Amino acid sequence: MKKIYLFANWKMYLNLRESQELAGDFTRLAVKMSPSVEMAVFPSALAWASIRDVLNLADIRLGAQNVYWVDKGGYTGEISAAMYKEAGCHYALVGHSERRHQFNESNSEVRKKMEAVLTAGLTPVLCVGETDQERADGMSEQIVRRQVARALTDLDWSFDHELFIAYEPVWAISKSGVGVACDAREAERMHAVIKKEVNAILPNVKPIILYGGSVRPENIAEYLSSSLVDGVLVGGASVKSDSWQSMVKISSQVNID
Repeated sequence: MKKIYLFANWKMYLNLRESQELAGDFTRLAVKMSPSVEMAVFPSALAWASIRDVLNLADIRLGAQNVYWVDKGGYTGEISAAMYKEAGCHYALVGHSERRHQFNESNSEVRKKMEAVLTAGLTPVLCVGETDQERADGMSEQIVRRQVARALTDLDWSFDHELFIAYEPVWAISKSGVGVACDAREAERMHAVIKKEVNAILPNVKPIILYGGSVRPENIAEYLSSSLVDGVLVGGASVKSDSWQSMVKISSQVNID
């Protein structure tokens, strides 16, 4: 029975009250969850402290949606990886497609964040994926390999660190609940590409590879049924309690089957 990772990226969908209510729902769900399923939540920075203790009681780990690579200083609006670690954070998203494409985050900046996350003692969730145009041009593999290589090559890696990589094709990420999911076989193929690239750079590291991009109750089983898919990074569907409940139930059942 493999371990399945269900990561909920709440993005900027919820206000403080909504975050607290959903955290309560997640906590009640965790009690019924299969021990082979691990849940993590990436709330907004404002909601972080108010839901931390509730989620910790249910062994639900917390993650940061974004970090800055300098520990302290005059960087208005930023929160460092070190600060998140001190607050009890476990994971940190690095290079999410919305950071890369809406905020022009470069591969160089992603690399700096990877270094900061590891130095702080957080577990990185490196996000990679191609745009619709890059896919149409037949460059999916090239783009993803480059993103992985720029983030990991010559990185000072400790054997104590886990490496999570989320393959999230930009063209598949939903906006306000609307998105076209990547075919499960294509996702599996790209996961194999990622695994091979990581092995070439860090041969002693076994990456935990997640799929992200319009994951819903209707398609989650297709992804999790693959031996190359270790879990999912869910956006819009993770902020709907009934939807998340369905995905938790399906994930537990997939592992039994």
